[in-house]
Amino acid sequence: MDEMLKWGVPQARPARYDVLFEPVKIGPKVARNRFYQVPHCNGMGYRDPTALAHMRGVKAEGGWAVVCTEQVELHHTSEITPFIELRLWDDRDIPALARMADKIHEHGALAGIELAYNGMNGPNLYSREVPMGPGHLPVATFTYDPVQARAMDKEDIRNLRKWHLQAVLRARQAGFDLIYVYAAHALGFLHHFLSRRYNHRTDEYGGSIENRVRLLREITEETKAAVGDTCAVPIRISVDELLGEGGLEKAEVEDMIGLIGDLPDLWDVTLAGWENDSRTSRFAEEGVQEPFISGIKRLTTKPVVGVGRYTSVDRMVSLVNKGILDMIGAARPSIADPFLPEKVFEGRFDDIRECIGCNICVSGDFTMSPIRCTQNPTMAEEWRKGWHPEKIRRAKTEKPVLIVGSGPAGLEAAQALGKRGYPVTLAEAGTELGGRVLKEARLPGLAAWIRVADYRKLQLNQLANVETYFDSRLTADDVLAFGIPRVAIATGSTWRADGVGHFHTVPMPIAEGADVLSPSDVMDGRLPKGKTVLVWDDDHYYMGGVMAELMAEKGYETIYATPASEASTWTRNTMEQHFIQKRLLEKGVKVRTFVSVDAIGHGEATLGCTFTGRQEKIAADSVVLVTGRLPNESLCLDLKARQAEWADAGIESVVAIGDALAPATIAHATYAGRRYAEELDQPPLAEGELPFKREITGLAPL
Repeated sequence: MDEMLKWGVPQARPARYDVLFEPVKIGPKVARNRFYQVPHCNGMGYRDPTALAHMRGVKAEGGWAVVCTEQVELHHTSEITPFIELRLWDDRDIPALARMADKIHEHGALAGIELAYNGMNGPNLYSREVPMGPGHLPVATFTYDPVQARAMDKEDIRNLRKWHLQAVLRARQAGFDLIYVYAAHALGFLHHFLSRRYNHRTDEYGGSIENRVRLLREITEETKAAVGDTCAVPIRISVDELLGEGGLEKAEVEDMIGLIGDLPDLWDVTLAGWENDSRTSRFAEEGVQEPFISGIKRLTTKPVVGVGRYTSVDRMVSLVNKGILDMIGAARPSIADPFLPEKVFEGRFDDIRECIGCNICVSGDFTMSPIRCTQNPTMAEEWRKGWHPEKIRRAKTEKPVLIVGSGPAGLEAAQALGKRGYPVTLAEAGTELGGRVLKEARLPGLAAWIRVADYRKLQLNQLANVETYFDSRLTADDVLAFGIPRVAIATGSTWRADGVGHFHTVPMPIAEGADVLSPSDVMDGRLPKGKTVLVWDDDHYYMGGVMAELMAEKGYETIYATPASEASTWTRNTMEQHFIQKRLLEKGVKVRTFVSVDAIGHGEATLGCTFTGRQEKIAADSVVLVTGRLPNESLCLDLKARQAEWADAGIESVVAIGDALAPATIAHATYAGRRYAEELDQPPLAEGELPFKREITGLAPL
């Protein structure tokens, strides 16, 4: 195996941060510090258990004292297909979970498991069992499945308590130290019993607070009795559904916690639903949950953990010193930097990859694909590709590398290659590093995204073998003259202004002289003419909504049009679509759905109904087209056209990476940069060999 080089030099840590490294007693267990990776989904689950085990193990290696699973389905009568979570339906599932617990234990962390019975949140599309809940209600899923849950009777409740207890014993056998009782996020049956929104029962499990908390008490008591002093038992609960009197409110949940305050070994407090608990940075600042989690500690003598996308170490210390939290919970910050605790311990604050709150990680769960991260391109590749967030293969040669372009792909490639030990020349056409990130971070709500550039610039500052040149818009002649053996073209992409995207695959009719802009034009400082602006969103991620928001903020009468059913529809996968549409409406943007822009004239645009094709003309002084992008590939094409000259110039390879190859998300770009750096000088794959490892499903006996 290739020798791996670990990067980072410990520095003096100010004494005020020592409080974060005090041990915390959680029932019969002791966490080595206050850093707690709360349960989070990842899109791998039962399909990729070994990759998942290694991912969690790397977090334990990075210093997290507690590392938890995602939801783990405890019984086949409640499963959430198409989502891919872990399962503990019977004893056959124990080995996969034990592998994860073992990986976590290898590095001295406690392993936590979040047992989940989704109840009316599980449509049971795989098992085809009838869902159950407190009452007869449609299932509460993300996709409005045409399925109803039936009301549980007393026998159902007894069975469910039995199933939960069986899962608890299996979890203990698998080696977990903390076994959750999950009552949060409106994603499980216990939350549904707690909430008046779902629980309309008139028996001893409905009505009063005491009755609605009864099942939570019973299951927690049974879990604690079953594990004795071998495992800790946390309760995860949502303190507010942000629905006012229509749902759970903080005061009511505090009364519930007060009834059983010292029953669990730890309280993990959240908001409901998940989209409120994990809001993007565009719609919530760091620590947005604090008003809701403040005061919980006065209700219990047990430790309390909460989240808030915390990246400020001083803020973490303050939370502990003020008595708000005992442990700093994290999902997304632990994804962006699995080694955050170790870096704080060693005083390497500039080396922390701060979460940008984009929720591209969440999209893995919603698209049933392995989790990814904009800041951490090694996420989910720890086993599949052998990548590590803090270790990288040493250089195999001393041959230098030229990287043209300093956007997210170029910056990631430069810092990763520099850490490997290669001599790197980074050429930037402008006067600042960052590429698209610099421009996008200036748009409404996206300021936190500048962290993508900031982290990598700080890393480059520590690398004497990386030289950066500004005002260097290179031509093919320049590159050939340099004679640097390996060349990576990371010149990014440009938004199109001809209407080509998902809906139109050929340019639309645009009258000569019509005022048409692309997002690239707007980000370069060009503004629309006139008073009325039509934003045509055929990209469907964040950019269309951001452009419309920006136009409204600048005082334009703004119309947002899309062929989709809603604004920025792909952002359902980042759990922010409803926040985006709400903001547009609040800013006075007129939202038109199921329409295409078919032609653009002077002061007008032709819209077409995507169903009937019926057209109408609307007034529009200017049009902003948010459609497709074109790679800035001219330098790469020029060089490849002159490949016959490479050998004489000393060039061995020219490769386009990131948006310069095919435009995509910033996460794709950082991944492309890391991949180029990791695979440089690696032997070519054998015919038929995959560039990653995969786990094969075992065949059952016929």
